Amino acid sequence: MAVPGIGALAPDFNLPRDGGGRVSLSDFHGRPLVLFFYPKDDTTGCTAESLAFTALAPEFEAAGAAVIGMSPDSAACHDKFIKKHRLSVALASDEDKTTLQAYGVWKEKSMYGRNFMGVERTTFLIRQDGTIATIWQKVKVQGHAEAVLEAVRNLAA
Repeated sequence: MAVPGIGALAPDFNLPRDGGGRVSLSDFHGRPLVLFFYPKDDTTGCTAESLAFTALAPEFEAAGAAVIGMSPDSAACHDKFIKKHRLSVALASDEDKTTLQAYGVWKEKSMYGRNFMGVERTTFLIRQDGTIATIWQKVKVQGHAEAVLEAVRNLAA
């Protein structure tokens, strides 16, 4: 499935999250939402990305934006990941990959000559009205959270 484009309505979701609750797109209507998709809890790149968003969480909050990470890992796996690394960002669990597919981030990948399905590291900035403002595809972790924060601040300006 293709990635929804800038200006499109962000696909809705209602998923289990860390801490035993649920999270949905409609929970954030009226405020910007940073939705970052990552491949797997407790791997090098995913940990670095989650820690970067956690470090900037107060600044995202000050800019009026919420931040959610999403992967196909279970909510229980997210709980362990959050506890181990003291993360403060909410993590949604999409074990059946419906939302990952709706956002076009569940893709065929290749590593060491082997093809497999997985999450392509992608971040969406969703406006207050639920439309997509910015998309970062094939994200490189270094400096990414800072670039997203700048985009959130520009959205608010």
